[in-house]
Amino acid sequence: MAVFDASFLILLLHPDAKAPIDPETGTTVEHARDRIEHLVATLEKKKEKIIIPSPALAEFLVKADRAGATYLGTMEGKRFLRISSFDKRAAVELATMTREALAQGDKRSGSDEPYQKVKFDRQIIAIAKVECENTLYSNDVTLKTFAERAGIRLVTIAKLDLPEESRQGVLDFPHPSSPKSKIQ
Repeated sequence: MAVFDASFLILLLHPDAKAPIDPETGTTVEHARDRIEHLVATLEKKKEKIIIPSPALAEFLVKADRAGATYLGTMEGKRFLRISSFDKRAAVELATMTREALAQGDKRSGSDEPYQKVKFDRQIIAIAKVECENTLYSNDVTLKTFAERAGIRLVTIAKLDLPEESRQGVLDFPHPSSPKSKIQ
């Protein structure tokens, strides 16, 4: 199984979604959609499910606006997708994480984000933990700290493999009259 947050879900379901910024380089991730589709194809080939935590789904639906019902219908028609609710087990996991943070004297666990976002992010991590998943696919770097504390690896879009057809670069030959050209 794999856990996707809203940043991955947007690229998976919305063909015109803008490519995200790579948090490490500050540049736009090239071939972002190709990377997501390749990951999904790889997971499908292995017959692995993609878990969508309900808080991540809510974030996605806010951005989807009126198209939300259509997207939900699309998701329900995909056997490889499963929406995972914030249930009693996740609540217990979240309580444990929050108690540990409070015991260390920092309810935000070092995050500069508003506490509401911290609680939301912890819900996503709690769902991943109760699903026994150790990899979270997200472009949200604020989730990384919470994921690592929970023993979950966070993978950004820029770190995904490219499919072979996207790796083939375009040959860029300079024009013969260009000052950079060595062709005379």
